[in-house]
Amino acid sequence: MKKEEVLELFHKPLFSLIEEAHTVSLQNPLPVKKSKLLSIKTGGCPEDCAYCAQSVYYKTDIKRHPLLPLEVVREKAIEALAQGAQRFCLGGAYRQAPQGKDFERILSMVREVRALGLECCLTLGMLEEEQVRLLKEAGLSAYNHNLDTSAAFYSRIITTRTYEDRLRTLHLLARYDIPICCGGIIGMGESEEDHADFLWALLSLPKAPESIPLNLLVPIPNTPLGDRKVQVKEKLALLRLVCLCRILFPTSSVRIAAGRKMFSPIEQMLLFYAGANSVFIGEKLLTAVNVGNLEDRELWEILGQAMS
Repeated sequence: MKKEEVLELFHKPLFSLIEEAHTVSLQNPLPVKKSKLLSIKTGGCPEDCAYCAQSVYYKTDIKRHPLLPLEVVREKAIEALAQGAQRFCLGGAYRQAPQGKDFERILSMVREVRALGLECCLTLGMLEEEQVRLLKEAGLSAYNHNLDTSAAFYSRIITTRTYEDRLRTLHLLARYDIPICCGGIIGMGESEEDHADFLWALLSLPKAPESIPLNLLVPIPNTPLGDRKVQVKEKLALLRLVCLCRILFPTSSVRIAAGRKMFSPIEQMLLFYAGANSVFIGEKLLTAVNVGNLEDRELWEILGQAMS
């Protein structure tokens, strides 16, 4: 498929796109996967991502904490398992994964999570080849490394690393056959062409992403994007991206990640109908507020009734 064809698909009438994506979902039925996210090292990140509460460049209300003890991570993993999560995701505010004892502790975290019967996903920024090899040996289920947006728009939201830096790590992960979790953010001021280019970048990876988290911007005060207002058009753009990801990546998990709380239960049901099949559970993501457990229980009940 050519890049122009992706943009042409993006411009199809919305109802036609939803029905096409739903048909693909019926042909490749996948259960809704529930993941739980834990920040294992918060704040102090040397990157200047314009949307992020954890950057050292911005004075936000986020409280920094160093790398968590192994025992705490194990306790949180047990809680996630009890809440019905199939995957436990660990996120650290790094530009590049740490070396030495900190990385050894992270490897132990991966082993502990896997020993509990949970899948384990990790995001630590960029990786070196030896780190990728060690993560593979530790049993890592997937590695998250988001492209966020198109190559053309990228430099408008991040200047401390390049698109090529991100692609380099993604190609390294593919070389070691570690499943890739790679997604994007909607609502930063990007265009439809940027959405199409982002999808084209995913299509151009050595292997299709195992999971694609789609985030609606959660504006954080005192960040460059803190004053943006999320409009209905951004919600519709995310819906279109859900459809396109389901059509272009029929066997990938398409995850509704940050910003899910801004969607009503009915709107979320439409996202599931259009091909979304993965969410983060729990009242908090890394730093952003998420849908509460009670709200989600009600959603699963409604969704189960609608699908039966």
